[in-house]
Amino acid sequence: MNNIANSIPPVTRWLIIINCAVLILQEVLVRATGIDLANIFGLHFLLASDFYLFQPVTYMFLHGGLAHLFFNMFALWMFGGIIERTLGQKRFIVYYFVCGIGAALCQELWQLTQFFYLGISNYQAVNIGSQVIPMSAFLNSAAWTTVGASGACYGVLLAFGVLYPEQRIMLLIPPIPMKAKYFVFAYAAIELFSAYTSNDNIAHFAHLGGMLFGWLLLHYWRKRGGTGLPLIEGLWKKVSGIFRKERQSPQFRPVGGSGIHGRQSDYEYNLEKKRRQERIDQILEKISRSGYDALTAEEKRELFQYSSK
Repeated sequence: MNNIANSIPPVTRWLIIINCAVLILQEVLVRATGIDLANIFGLHFLLASDFYLFQPVTYMFLHGGLAHLFFNMFALWMFGGIIERTLGQKRFIVYYFVCGIGAALCQELWQLTQFFYLGISNYQAVNIGSQVIPMSAFLNSAAWTTVGASGACYGVLLAFGVLYPEQRIMLLIPPIPMKAKYFVFAYAAIELFSAYTSNDNIAHFAHLGGMLFGWLLLHYWRKRGGTGLPLIEGLWKKVSGIFRKERQSPQFRPVGGSGIHGRQSDYEYNLEKKRRQERIDQILEKISRSGYDALTAEEKRELFQYSSK
């Protein structure tokens, strides 16, 4: 069991652990005290009185039951580790949360469309079958509250299809192999079809939103030359650079060092960093064209080494 746990990269492993722990806490609290965490931390409709700004983040760690949790964590276990090793830990954390928050935004947009386009906003009360409840209570009900990591997990699935398009996935039903790019496309098509035709309680637009924001972020990173986190890392470098300049006063320079040698050292460091980035960009481009299996053993080693930095 320890070997299996240790084989999962740390970010993916902790996401699975936290999600499982939160579901246990949900069950314990609701049975012991009657407190339902979904009522507090689930994603409520934007115009509902129980909506709070932290919910587009917290809803990702709540689930509607064991089956809901299992399928999401199974997908995260299956694809999350691969994507984490490819992107690196920092980029994978950002990617996961961007997909989850993006899914929340798309779900809110869909609910707003329903609220105004279907004319729900014109009613003061709603007949739910057993009773008539005020509109305010209906908008705060479970029917308009979203929970689950599905949006983020669909984003991870999208990343697998983009980064490893030729990799084959064995389907369960029917048991046939399918290339990742076709698998992801099929899933997106099913979700889009279901969003407009089904009457279930599944947040299909959240799933599509997670995939959409995942694709946008990967596209943005690729346009920026694969720098990973240009905004965050750029800000961090500026802030840390202020303190670094203060520390690098003349009296603390190594004995025998000169300004010329120091600038030359910085230049060589930046040149090496640029070469390293160009190399990983070439590897990622090869993955995009031919899939992970097309890499040589040396390229796989380099990818893992650079991604972990």
